[in-house]
Amino acid sequence: MTQPESTLQQSRHAKLGLTDEQAIDMYVTMMTARLYDERGLLLQRAGKINFHVSGIGQEAAQVGAAFALDREVDYFLPYYRDYALVLAVGMTLRELMLSVFAKAEDPNSAGRQMPGHFGSKRLRIVTGSSPVTTQVPHAVGIALSAKMRKQKLVSFVTFGEGSSNQGDFHEGCNFAGVHKLPVILFCENNQYAISVPLHKQVSGRIADRAIGYGFPGYQVDGNDPLEVYRVVKEARARAVAGEGPTLIEAMMYRLSPHSTSDNDLAYRTKEEVDENRAKDGIPKYKQYLMECGLWSDRQDEELHKKLKALLDDATSYGDKAPFQAPEDILLHVYDEGQGEGGGR
Repeated sequence: MTQPESTLQQSRHAKLGLTDEQAIDMYVTMMTARLYDERGLLLQRAGKINFHVSGIGQEAAQVGAAFALDREVDYFLPYYRDYALVLAVGMTLRELMLSVFAKAEDPNSAGRQMPGHFGSKRLRIVTGSSPVTTQVPHAVGIALSAKMRKQKLVSFVTFGEGSSNQGDFHEGCNFAGVHKLPVILFCENNQYAISVPLHKQVSGRIADRAIGYGFPGYQVDGNDPLEVYRVVKEARARAVAGEGPTLIEAMMYRLSPHSTSDNDLAYRTKEEVDENRAKDGIPKYKQYLMECGLWSDRQDEELHKKLKALLDDATSYGDKAPFQAPEDILLHVYDEGQGEGGGR
């Protein structure tokens, strides 16, 4: 559908090089992730799926970052809340639903891993493991390979502020800094490491840790997708120019519990959550688009209807899809070759 040109001649997205269509696509992707996330919570409460990890409140930063990257060549190493990121990169609602229903068609792991362990060879999404932050050294390794092969691409890795305290993070940063690797380290600081608040887990700013490893670090408003886009775009330009890594700390707030196994009101108040809900990036960005003359309440209603239909389709598809056959449970897990070192 052809969209009207922005009525704001100096609109922020235009200054950043984004078209009106791209600016709208960012909002559509954020809303798709939000409604998917809400559907996941409902499915778990209804007993249809076993577990759901929510990323409500983190969509703006993920989408802003994804749109600043080259989704044709870059590699993505997400962590388990990155529904908006993987949707922006190209995963579908059906693929996400196949994962939460743990079905054989699940492209991430054929239903073998927990939901949120994204993986797609087609989209260059590298799956992570349950121990947090192990994806950081993997991202650095991919960046090393790209540098050795003289490829103009970046490795983009995300993680929470709690996991930035793990050794894997620091080892990855040190190696990336020493070798000036094309990697972007993107911390989604949502204020809580499960139930531990930020002030009890981090001293100072995470972005400042980059100084010790010899590369830039930036703190950015994670509720502002356009500001995230700007900083990530600059970081990518540095990386492909051979100037090395960048650490970006996107400040945001996790509006939902840590997971469906968590009672978040045991460690934070409803008032605190409501206060941060008022800063949610999605309604703020919607208002921006409306001020630009690019969006309306009617279009928003139509979008919600369309997304509900897509979610209904994906949910039904995931629910009805077959599970992995028992005899195939070890398929692709162990080498089945008959030569030396092969077999089970």
